[in-house]
Amino acid sequence: MKGRIQVYKRDHINTDEIIPARYLNCNDEKKLAKHIMEGLEAIKGDFIIAGWNFGCGSSREHAIWALRGAGVRGVIAKSFSRIFYRNAINNGFLVLNCPEIDDNLKTGEEIEINLKKGYFTIKGKRYHFSPFPPFLKKILDKGGLLNTL
Repeated sequence: MKGRIQVYKRDHINTDEIIPARYLNCNDEKKLAKHIMEGLEAIKGDFIIAGWNFGCGSSREHAIWALRGAGVRGVIAKSFSRIFYRNAINNGFLVLNCPEIDDNLKTGEEIEINLKKGYFTIKGKRYHFSPFPPFLKKILDKGGLLNTL
């Protein structure tokens, strides 16, 4: 996979920042995408790079739907809240846990991800993540838990 990155340098970006609660009466990804990350800079990259505890807060699937609706292909963070991580997998949305990610990355830089081997490259530097266990990979490959079942 190849794409560009959008960097959010701070930690603890919560689900209310990803998609504010006032829009939770909608389940249309394209409509949700119009309100993604309100108050933060606009989404410009294919992949979001974030700090620690991304997706903390309430357990709303709308956060994943809004990201996907905005054309975001995945999130790479130093860590995720557990519920956000599983919601992402269950909705077939790519999330990569990488505590070693560099704090000096810039929005717009190119990324190349090798899911099978468990690494991605930005500006010639290789970052490692744990490859998905087979049951999670199957869920992602099929586009989510409901499609898998």
